[in-house]
Amino acid sequence: MKLATQAVKQKFAQSVAFMQKTRMSLLFLYGRSIVPYRLGLIFLLVVGLCSCGSLTSSGLNGTNFTIGTNVTPIRQIKPKQDNKATVYIQGKVEKKAPLIKQWAYQISDSTGKIWVVTNQKNLEEGAQVVIKGKVRYRSIPLAGKELGEVYLEEE
Repeated sequence: MKLATQAVKQKFAQSVAFMQKTRMSLLFLYGRSIVPYRLGLIFLLVVGLCSCGSLTSSGLNGTNFTIGTNVTPIRQIKPKQDNKATVYIQGKVEKKAPLIKQWAYQISDSTGKIWVVTNQKNLEEGAQVVIKGKVRYRSIPLAGKELGEVYLEEE
């Protein structure tokens, strides 16, 4: 009986030693080598998702694209005969209107407002944007008066 008890005690001691050894190796793995990699991976994923969230479909917005002197004040945009004038405007989205397969956004800066027709659907009111587009003019004659309007068609 003493021999059986001693064998059980020896097996128990071996089990405890194995669990302590395993616990130490698990602490070593999770505490020192895997956790920093997991934190680094989580950080990279969060940064990647945050950077993707600020892009518009053309990639042109006020936070990640700077044009400088090429931005045309809205007040200076006039209809051209050739309808080939390309301009950059920078301003704030004031209003948005859905069209068939497109969207129209009213953009304003300190000099005025203009409508922009685009395929982008993710611009929110209040967003600062930079848009490259061709100057267009739509003639609307009504009762002998010209009520047409200048607008931009995004390229």
